[in-house]
Amino acid sequence: MRSASRIEGHALTHPGARPGPNEDAVYLHRGRGVAVVADGMGGYRGGEVASALAVTTVAEHLPAALARQRAAPDPGDGYTPESRAVREVLELANEVILNTARSQPQYAGMGTTVVLALFYGQRLTIAHVGDARLYRLRNDTLELLTVDHTLLQELIARGVYTAEEARRSQNRNLVTRALGIEERVEIDIQEDIALPEDIYLLCSDGLNDMVEDRDIYSTLKRYNEQLDRAATELVRLANANGGRDNISVVLVRPPRAAAGARQWVDKLVDWFF
Repeated sequence: MRSASRIEGHALTHPGARPGPNEDAVYLHRGRGVAVVADGMGGYRGGEVASALAVTTVAEHLPAALARQRAAPDPGDGYTPESRAVREVLELANEVILNTARSQPQYAGMGTTVVLALFYGQRLTIAHVGDARLYRLRNDTLELLTVDHTLLQELIARGVYTAEEARRSQNRNLVTRALGIEERVEIDIQEDIALPEDIYLLCSDGLNDMVEDRDIYSTLKRYNEQLDRAATELVRLANANGGRDNISVVLVRPPRAAAGARQWVDKLVDWFF
């Protein structure tokens, strides 16, 4: 049975330069190997409530979901028990947010985007809904591993906009998926191998809308061994460039593999990368 992996990491959230509450929420549990960023939306502090409900649901229910899925028979869906547990808790978060909005009219219409990373053994599950992102720095290459669930991203996929044109658009943050909006939510799940020298960045759009990918890359390279300083610098750059939204950053480095595990990972990398 694969156990949770103790990760290195640092989490930071900042309201940015705009007035009003911070509607982002972050969660990092190094011992459980889990990291989450949620970016809420909705009036009367609804976004703040929705994002808090999302991370609280993950924090409180993921351990039991993992135990349940690891003990259950394999349904043959091609996913690991860890990925099924992640899907389970995000579907529960969707239900919790939706029911809260229905029972408290002042929160009607609230919702939240979310990105989650779970590390176990030498593996990684990524789940996301909306435009919260996950980047990976590996071998001097920064790669965006998630695809935004936005109207603009759909137009890019259809060839209506180029990526550069989309970046200048005023409508780039119209999300097409979020937790808490509908009874059923479509959650994108990915599984991958996590290498010990990787750095994973989970962020709300308040970072990547304000900071170019090349500057994210240079910051992660500069503070490669100081994830707390890297997070602080990324938030500083976003605010220096205008800080037009709340800014959240979680940086994670996978656990250092033991010698035997390291050899196993090296073989996999030789085969697939």
